[in-house]
Amino acid sequence: MEDASGLFCYNRVFWTYVPMIATLRSTGTLLALAWMAHAAPRAAPKSWSVAVADSIISRNPGTPRDRLARWSYVTGYTLNGIEMVARSTGDPMYWDFIKRVMDQFIDEKGNLKGIRFENLDNTMPGNIVVGLYERTHEERYRTAATEIRQTFDRFPRNSDGGFWHSQSLPGEMWVDGVFMGQMPLIRYGHSIGDAEYCFNEAARQITSFARHALKGSSGLYYHAWAEKPELPVVIGSHRPPTPTHWADPKTGLSSDVWSEGLGWYSLILAETLAVMPKDHPRRGEVLGIYTRLAAGLKRTQDPKSGRWFQVVDKGDRADNWTDNSGSAMFTYSIERGIELGLLPQAEYGPVVSKGYRGIVENAKVNDQGLVDIYSACEGLCVQASYDAYINYPKAVNGNEAVAGFLWATAIVEKPAARKAK
Repeated sequence: MEDASGLFCYNRVFWTYVPMIATLRSTGTLLALAWMAHAAPRAAPKSWSVAVADSIISRNPGTPRDRLARWSYVTGYTLNGIEMVARSTGDPMYWDFIKRVMDQFIDEKGNLKGIRFENLDNTMPGNIVVGLYERTHEERYRTAATEIRQTFDRFPRNSDGGFWHSQSLPGEMWVDGVFMGQMPLIRYGHSIGDAEYCFNEAARQITSFARHALKGSSGLYYHAWAEKPELPVVIGSHRPPTPTHWADPKTGLSSDVWSEGLGWYSLILAETLAVMPKDHPRRGEVLGIYTRLAAGLKRTQDPKSGRWFQVVDKGDRADNWTDNSGSAMFTYSIERGIELGLLPQAEYGPVVSKGYRGIVENAKVNDQGLVDIYSACEGLCVQASYDAYINYPKAVNGNEAVAGFLWATAIVEKPAARKAK
């Protein structure tokens, strides 16, 4: 598959699920699941977050064909959700799974095994590496996390300091990359060190994107911006450079406000505010971006389904459809803001309730007892038009949709999970 960014986007979608029923988890035989193969379709589970976390574990039993057998933002994003379930349930099995997956990539001395950081996507798993250091205090995780932190010192930037999304995409700043890059930085600064750099960098990347990609006074943001749209995109030595065809030649902006892209931004805003020092000089600026975005999301939520549209601000178009992946991200972000005291419960609690009900409507327990997620795309890169976003193929159990669903259900169900401990 190729689109505006050729081989880069191909790499995003190369790995797909190979559904299988696992009888082993990282610490041994913990639960026999073979009976599920002949089970009838199931009713909704008591806890969607636990059900989808268990489904992810069942589909990743530790083979080279597992979806999580590859170092990628998908692995990091998914394991962050597993971590949330580990914390809310107190079940160490989930931490064992996280450790088993990540230890594929980190040797006993903390060296990363053949990992390259040619794009911001590949830095995202650094967040969960820091999480393993927080839990185990094993020095090798600190070593690996520090190597990831240091990659930012060499990463190419635009004139105002905004990171390119990839070294092969000169001048391009994608909203996806703001999330991917800042997730490891903010956790490293919070838990390991170099806090001044980490939070200053996070603020710079967040505000740089906001300055360039804001759509009018909506509080919403376009998918991407190119500082110099005339610059070539290099997509392999065997191919001639091609221009950034998705970018408006005057503004450098992409065509639309894409649900999942805006979802990435909503997540990093909430997660940054969760750990950024209260006295950081740019915290107020980041908070303002977040609260205006939340207001824009409240305004554009589909009142019928509780979800948000694939192109967020064009829900009045007949061919637009509600995207479960971005909707899950928004549900998480707004609930996180309520939890942190950044958004009023009375105003935004109903938004979360409707969002939660909406996303679980697109989740089904299949005849194997595993959760499937519908109505979302997979590996979508920057598109050149509204039609391209709307007509991009949907996938059952898209990478991002599964992880986003896990994040959203984990935070909404957290109070009940803690009571059940």
